[in-house]
Amino acid sequence: MLTRRGVLFGLGAMALAPRGWAQSAPVFDPEAAIAAAKLGGDVGFAVIDAASGQMLASRHADRMMAPASTLKVATALYTLERLGPQHRFTTRVWRDGDTLILAGGGDPVLDTDALSRLAESTAAAWQGTPPTRFLIWGGALPRIARLSEAQDEYLPYNPTVSGMILNFNRVHLSWRAGNLSLEARGERQSPRAYTVAIGAADRSRPLFTYDGTGKLESWTIARGAMGKSGSRWLPVRRPELYAGDVFQTLCRARGLVLPKPEVAEAPPSGREIANLQSPLLPEIVTGMLEYSTNLTAEVLGLTASGAPDLAGSARAMSAWMAGFAPQQGFAFHDHSGLSPDNRMSAETLARLVAVQGRTRGLRPLLKHIPLRDAGGKKMDSPIRVDAKTGTLNFVSNLAGYAETTGGRELAFAILTGDEPRRAASEGKELPDGVIGWTKRSKALQQVLIEGWVAGAGQAQAGITPDAVLR
Repeated sequence: MLTRRGVLFGLGAMALAPRGWAQSAPVFDPEAAIAAAKLGGDVGFAVIDAASGQMLASRHADRMMAPASTLKVATALYTLERLGPQHRFTTRVWRDGDTLILAGGGDPVLDTDALSRLAESTAAAWQGTPPTRFLIWGGALPRIARLSEAQDEYLPYNPTVSGMILNFNRVHLSWRAGNLSLEARGERQSPRAYTVAIGAADRSRPLFTYDGTGKLESWTIARGAMGKSGSRWLPVRRPELYAGDVFQTLCRARGLVLPKPEVAEAPPSGREIANLQSPLLPEIVTGMLEYSTNLTAEVLGLTASGAPDLAGSARAMSAWMAGFAPQQGFAFHDHSGLSPDNRMSAETLARLVAVQGRTRGLRPLLKHIPLRDAGGKKMDSPIRVDAKTGTLNFVSNLAGYAETTGGRELAFAILTGDEPRRAASEGKELPDGVIGWTKRSKALQQVLIEGWVAGAGQAQAGITPDAVLR
């Protein structure tokens, strides 16, 4: 059966071989496949032999395009070099007289279940009269109100940054039969969030509104968009009070009654009575690359740079990058790729993967990307792809490694983007046409990888030179 993906691959791979070559060794020509994908905008790519550093294939490889979350590859490598693979984040509890202080250490993966363990050790360590004051300190990192002002207020991947982080600074909203609830959801523990309020409003748009001027964070959801039941995450804008509220609930369950949480303005003092360490940095980086968590990326970058704000931190990572990459090949404005002003060329990204990635052991940290059939189902394939995706509205990228059947490792970067459509839909959730566009881009990415790997395998077997990869 001739499938749509088969047609795309055939159009890309059926160019005639150069004169004198066997017809069994066709040149892989991607232009027909790119045209058939009908993406508009631009497609740039670079393919490098990871062992030798030889450029095998390229198209618009020096063109600066939006990297989206493939920028997290740079963040991962930068952080691993600056902090080292043994780095851990530590959340601490201090006692200063009758005051208990929960001090965030910038742990980007602290969740309710982990905080519950810290509450248990805190309750065991506190002796005597219960605290008369309860403070939460988040000053280990600079405070950033929103990762991107251009993104909608309610998007969970656009939260507030602080040194006190819980559940990626998100709260879980669910509703059933008109009843709404907000929880600090973990796998085992899901206490109610009392510092955030939610209500339904008789409207169909906007989907959410937010008011942070009162004592509580206050959200409303459009009743016309709710349906009978549903759920989603919402960002938290007062992370210290959110974490303090949840910690208070968890401590009470263990017999330690804490007063109302307050935000601490100064670093903690007194005596440390309990602490909780994060996983090692490579595990955190692996999760960031797999789930593309923007908050984790920004926290890692800010910690590595020590800069007082996100702009300064992006400049610090840019200075690191300039040590081995031409400055005309990238422009960083954050660590997550969320900013619309980020730019990178396919060649710069591919060489980052090929050189720094091999030095820092990037490939085991990347997500395995299975190849799929025309119906979207995973299929068995001799090609192994480990890579980072990057997606914005009308931007879909992939960067990482593809291994040939003969064991040859290719480092690659594919950047696709329709900049006018991206700019016109900035900050919107699922604008018209974006789902189909993204699917076509991902199908094209697979066609390109299959063509490159086939060509590299032929070259390795001595059937043709590397010219099979155009």
